[in-house]
Amino acid sequence: MSVILPTADGELSEVRISPRPQLQVSATPPTSRMVFAASHVVADPLRTSTATGRIDWDATLALRQDIWDVGLGVAESMDTAQRGMGLSAPEAMELAKRTLAADPRGGAGTVVGVTTDALPTGPRSLSEITEAYVQQLDFVTDHGGTAVLMASRHLARSAGEPDDYHQVYGDLLTHSNKPVILHWLGEVFDPALARYWGAGDPGIALDTVVDLITTHRSKVAGIKVSLLDPVFELELRRRLPPGVAVFTGDDFNYTEMIAGDGHGHSHALLGAFAALAPWASAAFSRLDAGDVSGFRAILEPTQPLSRAVFVAPTQYYKVGIAWLAYLVGGQHHPRMLGGFETGRDLLHLAELVHLANAMEYFPDPDFTETRLRTFFAAHGIG
Repeated sequence: MSVILPTADGELSEVRISPRPQLQVSATPPTSRMVFAASHVVADPLRTSTATGRIDWDATLALRQDIWDVGLGVAESMDTAQRGMGLSAPEAMELAKRTLAADPRGGAGTVVGVTTDALPTGPRSLSEITEAYVQQLDFVTDHGGTAVLMASRHLARSAGEPDDYHQVYGDLLTHSNKPVILHWLGEVFDPALARYWGAGDPGIALDTVVDLITTHRSKVAGIKVSLLDPVFELELRRRLPPGVAVFTGDDFNYTEMIAGDGHGHSHALLGAFAALAPWASAAFSRLDAGDVSGFRAILEPTQPLSRAVFVAPTQYYKVGIAWLAYLVGGQHHPRMLGGFETGRDLLHLAELVHLANAMEYFPDPDFTETRLRTFFAAHGIG
């Protein structure tokens, strides 16, 4: 069988889907690195734009189980789950509660994003921002989770100098009864986060982050960095106090960041791994055995697909994650909360298929071809 798909120039071509080779995955969590995949939310296709009942909980939790089954951890209620881009604050906390309850590792296999999205849009006082963080932080820790202090749009809009960030984060870290993971999400992922940490210059922002972590060392387990700039991630890695982990969020360069250099390595907290969990599992099994070249050989061929998924405007990468899940049977439709799937066009979706097929992504070619044929035919193609 084969399927007719658009090419980058809008022409049509016949594509035969190649079967996925056997990957040597492991249900045992990696020992060489901490690894979390930020999973997405499956919408109820009948209610994607309604106020309630719009999440398909069974399908959403099944995606997380697939990640745990291959030894990876789940990063819950993060950007990949449309946090602040369709997923409401109450839904995010409900999602966190359900995922923590389902975690086969009793919460050790899950970290959860907390932020200020319960507040109304617009500038707020620093105390209001702190309190909004605290409510979600306490919710997550009360349910046995480890919190990721996500970057806050409210703080980006309301804070002025780096001292404002020191005040809010200092209060949060003092309040927390267990170490947390900080989160530095660049404006390439969310334009509303421009000048985060009180500076437009990433070098100055880096100084603020290092000072904050050094001051509150006992309360910071690590920091996730999603700047898509290896230079700043490497510099941060070199300057942090011993024992503070850097989790790469660089979906363009994760192989190099995780493999490391003479100054250390990054751990992983990646949206890309939600779509690449079997490859990540197989690669980390090699890395655990000290086979760095084997790790690279498995993971590097996945980078072209990831870079295409995360191409600008990067905030719409979640469309690609959901699209790939649909094509392998992880969900029954490609709809997203709030109609977010309209952020990518059909040429982009077709490009992802071409790249995924080049790395032999699809486990059941006939199934995928049927879904592709039906989807594109509904749009008048093929």
